[in-house]
Amino acid sequence: MYSIELQDVTKTFDKHVAVDNLSLAVPEGSIYGFIGPNGAGKTTTIRMIMNILYPDRGKIKLLGSEHLGTRLDRVGYLPEERGLYKKMKVREILHFHAELKKGKNINREISFWLDKLDLSDWANKKVETLSKGMSQKLQFIATIIDRPEIIILDEPFSGLDPVNADILRIAILELQSSGATIIFSTHDMNVAEKMCDYIFMIFKGKKVLDGTLASIQDKYGTDTIRIQTENGISVLKGLSGIEKINDFGQMQEIRISPGTDTQEILANIMGKTRVIKFEITKPSLNDIFIRIAGPEAREEENA
Repeated sequence: MYSIELQDVTKTFDKHVAVDNLSLAVPEGSIYGFIGPNGAGKTTTIRMIMNILYPDRGKIKLLGSEHLGTRLDRVGYLPEERGLYKKMKVREILHFHAELKKGKNINREISFWLDKLDLSDWANKKVETLSKGMSQKLQFIATIIDRPEIIILDEPFSGLDPVNADILRIAILELQSSGATIIFSTHDMNVAEKMCDYIFMIFKGKKVLDGTLASIQDKYGTDTIRIQTENGISVLKGLSGIEKINDFGQMQEIRISPGTDTQEILANIMGKTRVIKFEITKPSLNDIFIRIAGPEAREEENA
């Protein structure tokens, strides 16, 4: 069963087509990653799912029903633009959100999440005294306080330090294990690779990727070498058989030309420097993203 279904959905703003004939099916209980460059249509798609915007045409179903309003009380939504009542205290604001959803206080659940996200010591402090990271964790709790069946998170890790990002990651995975379907948009391809059961990429309003990471990588073949040498990128420049180099400082990702012998490339590099690491692999999601939406794609478009 699918928790969310979009069928041929289109949304325009004046003459700009923000989402173009999009179809999507999000399996129940999955973590579904939304990726794409800024302005590609991710947030517009999420807002249509949440009934904030209405599609010009097409159908959207939540939990099997087209009547979105009757299902939205079973959805938790963390928007990209955060907003909390700054003069309210932390526990008070969670009571407020819990009452909106359930119509009653749920003290045990509030205490559980404050403890889990390391906010218990701030329960009686005003929101305005919290750091940005603390405020973000508080808004996450407000989003999931009633344990909704569908959780939609727009850039949930943005601005969090590694410790708090890890706390949030664990919480999201535990919610999934309890049966929730989770959608989150992200610009962090490493997070999408590691956490998502399925990945959807939108570019210029159109769906360009949709599937598991393995199925997406399979389409691009094994044309990538990850290499670490004593002399870095300088020894790789000018070598035949190399189509592109992504330089990460201590490590380089090489895209090889079709038909190139990887052992020949290795031998040429070893003739120049000591090789610390050499791995033949599928392209990373980051590289695939850049192939679709980066300068290289624009050059091909204009050729």
